[in-house]
Amino acid sequence: MSALRGSLSALLCLAALGASAAPDRSPRPPARPAELHVTEAPQSADDTAALARAIAGARLRPQLRPPSEQALERAALPDGIAFASLAASPRPGLRPPAVAQQAMARRQMLREGAVCGDLDIQGEEVGDVVGRISACGIDDAVRLDSVAGLGLTQKVLMNCRTAKALKTWIDTGVKPAFGGDDRVVGLKVAAHYACRTRNNQPGRRISEHGKGNAIDISGFVLESGKLMTVLKDYTGKGPLRQARRAACGPFATVLGPGSDRFHRDHFHLDTANYRRGPYCK
Repeated sequence: MSALRGSLSALLCLAALGASAAPDRSPRPPARPAELHVTEAPQSADDTAALARAIAGARLRPQLRPPSEQALERAALPDGIAFASLAASPRPGLRPPAVAQQAMARRQMLREGAVCGDLDIQGEEVGDVVGRISACGIDDAVRLDSVAGLGLTQKVLMNCRTAKALKTWIDTGVKPAFGGDDRVVGLKVAAHYACRTRNNQPGRRISEHGKGNAIDISGFVLESGKLMTVLKDYTGKGPLRQARRAACGPFATVLGPGSDRFHRDHFHLDTANYRRGPYCK
């Protein structure tokens, strides 16, 4: 113990001499290793030896791991760019204003009367129509005001299958048939839904009109205001005949002048199901 005290006295003398020769500002000592935490001075030679071993071990420990590739890539990014994930997909941009406006216009039109999931079929949803006899009626019926831009002279009650067939006929048959300067703007409706037998004859089967599958057209309204009727204007040629021929396909049944005495003044169009294909006479 006396030897240890002597060594400490010698160290204190050297420190005093060094302090007197030291410059005005001494360099800042290096930071103590993070793993080394000393809270009390050693109290014995054994404690001093343990402290020496701890210092030597801290100096010999390896350095921290080199930075990862991800860290290097993050550091290489320009200032102001947040690093989330280099593999992440870019966030999609906003839709162009024109696309957004079209979507809003479509929703607005749907609110304003489109039915059967088609903007060209305008009217109102009616729901199920129950007939006065069991063979009549319509599931999910609609009441139409206009189809494919053509007005109807009266509101028409039918199912959506027939409404879509009517639209197809107008687009592919009626409009091309009246494609001159005086274009067609409306259809004169003679009949639509009615719970009755075929041609109103007693004992006959229920008409397709009683199922929401049929519509009768007796004339075509032109832009000039002229009305071309099946009764007065139908001939073996011309727009009325062309329109009639084009109805065979979109509709399963097409009847008109020459079919029988019941159809001399209108076109009967329906979407009945036939195993042998459309019946056009």
